[in-house]
Amino acid sequence: MSAAPLDPWLLERLVCPVTRQPLRYDEAAQELVSEAAGLAYPIRDGVPVMLPEEARRL
Repeated sequence: MSAAPLDPWLLERLVCPVTRQPLRYDEAAQELVSEAAGLAYPIRDGVPVMLPEEARRL
């Protein structure tokens, strides 16, 4: 079972909560990546988890 793609409208509006910079969508890993902060925010059940304490360090 593959995950549903993230809504492009939503992706255009989401920014990193730490740096306020745009995010890159990594569909394979189901993460939103903030290159500026060095963090990857998980997407769980189609919902981005935009909490820095839940993010994975790059």
